[in-house]
Amino acid sequence: MKHHARVLSFALAMAGLIWLPGCQHAPGTPLKRKGDEIVVAGQFFHTGTRVVTWMDAGGYDAYRVERRFSPIEVSDWEHTQGTVKDLKTPNRYSMRKGDLTPAEIERVRGGGWDLSTLQRVVDQFVIHFDVCGVSKVCFNVLHDHRDLSVHFMLDLDGTIYQTLDLKERARHATISNDRSVGIEIANMGAYPPGNMKPLDEWYQHDPAGKPFIKVPERLGDPMILTKDFTGRPVRAEPVRGVVQGIDLVQYDFTPEQYAALIKLTATLCRVFPKIKCDYPRGADGRVVPQKLPDDELKKYQGVLGHFHIQTNKTDPGPAFHWDQVIDGARKLLQ
Repeated sequence: MKHHARVLSFALAMAGLIWLPGCQHAPGTPLKRKGDEIVVAGQFFHTGTRVVTWMDAGGYDAYRVERRFSPIEVSDWEHTQGTVKDLKTPNRYSMRKGDLTPAEIERVRGGGWDLSTLQRVVDQFVIHFDVCGVSKVCFNVLHDHRDLSVHFMLDLDGTIYQTLDLKERARHATISNDRSVGIEIANMGAYPPGNMKPLDEWYQHDPAGKPFIKVPERLGDPMILTKDFTGRPVRAEPVRGVVQGIDLVQYDFTPEQYAALIKLTATLCRVFPKIKCDYPRGADGRVVPQKLPDDELKKYQGVLGHFHIQTNKTDPGPAFHWDQVIDGARKLLQ
């Protein structure tokens, strides 16, 4: 009898009619996450740093049609069409098509992406500064006002916000959108030496003369996740350098931002084998400080700046420490 009972229990378990410990979770059991996961083609991948997705409380959801920061009663697309002239479509993202065959397009448009197909398409990681100062303002500008989107935002405290699954074609880097993942890093950007007023508003100095970031009160709650966080640039003095042939001055990013970006870069280079863990280098081994020629950009696979893609862009600016990010990511990949 005992033998027959065991056989029956096994048969019922295989049929999904009873639950056996160790075989599967009971219905309704929540799946716990660590809070460092990014979403790629519906799958979770750990990064080792804090990530808030569009599905999480406090996240930024680029799938929403409604404007995030307008009064809710007028945030819908019907009201938006007559209010915000730069928003042309209800969705601020679209489908990656790239080199997909017509059959593959039909498959992914209705049934979702498998990871191997997405890995074949994605081969660039584009770095931006947001010229917004904090991720809250960045999402407001992109989503509520400019008909744009980006996969990740990196706030002053090192919190990474993912707004879309990486299977989506975000609108952040024109001709590279089909093949790239993009991140907007909270930073007020780079300016000619004689026009540093925006930096003067955001960067104050403590009694010891060290700079810190003071978010202007006019922006209200900056919604920085780390309570009472004060951001400080890695280098105390503004960094001066030439990008696109323009002499520029910029304050560096925060140590928390670099630490998070290193881990995210390593994760993306591992998940997407075509993203080489390197940046565009000149003959001297240093970063190319301007747009890549069209034929080089078409062939390029790896990490790059917005200024490598468009002549009218200078982000992530002269202060961005390419070697710190790439060397740090490479160590994690060993």
